[in-house]
Amino acid sequence: MKHWASTLWLISALVLLCGCGGGERTSGPLSSPPSSPPSSPPPQGLNIAGNWQFNMTSMTGMTPLTIAGSINQSRSAVSGAVHVAGSNCFDRLITMVLTGTLTGSKISLTSSSVDGQVITFTGSISDDALNGADSAFTGTYTINGGCANGDHGSVTGIRIPFIGNTLKGTFTTSGGATFDVAGDEAQSSTPSTEGSFGISGTVTFLASCFGSGKITPGTFPSGSFIIGTSVALEIETDNGTVTFVGTLNRDRSEIRGGYKVVGGSCDDTGTAVLVVSSPWDY
Repeated sequence: MKHWASTLWLISALVLLCGCGGGERTSGPLSSPPSSPPSSPPPQGLNIAGNWQFNMTSMTGMTPLTIAGSINQSRSAVSGAVHVAGSNCFDRLITMVLTGTLTGSKISLTSSSVDGQVITFTGSISDDALNGADSAFTGTYTINGGCANGDHGSVTGIRIPFIGNTLKGTFTTSGGATFDVAGDEAQSSTPSTEGSFGISGTVTFLASCFGSGKITPGTFPSGSFIIGTSVALEIETDNGTVTFVGTLNRDRSEIRGGYKVVGGSCDDTGTAVLVVSSPWDY
């Protein structure tokens, strides 16, 4: 009996030892379940709201088109107010309404009917927008109905960041004389119903027949505004009104265009190069 009791005690001890083995030792009486790695934050959604310009290249031989205006976004719902330039089938002064959806980086947009013509865009937004770069669109378009029925091709687009708030430049008159301008301007963050963004500010002209001036904000097609890369400035001075229309260059640092002065003692026309320093992104 003593031998049998000793055997039972030995078996019990072995069972207990086996139950405690097979893993790392813990600092407490009970081991905690292994912790899962921290979850990554959900990916940030693309924000594409702002001032846009699209360039369309036809695959049917039609003239390349430019579309410019504002894009608004509410979660996945996208809308816009734009104008078509460079076409015999579209009137640039007519505001075209866009509606569509943004799913991840994929986007689809459909225009309102303009003279029976409806444009559909399908493409994607560059993920570089998440890293602070400009939002860029690449895709295709088709036009159904009306004068441009059946046209289709490729389209690229870019969001134009706010232009800089310090303005300076040189005007060259029709006779070859020059005078300079310097001042401050501000671009509205809210687009008009026509899809443009108003510009306001004050400037001083140097070595000219007028001194100070005020940039009068407006909406396309009058007053001071930016739509796409097209910039219009209407400057009320103490000796007439200076009207300038130009194009913002690729790096958004310079605007080149033409001007005219009316309503004063030095009415004239000419060209101008304006520099907008310290441009900044959204």
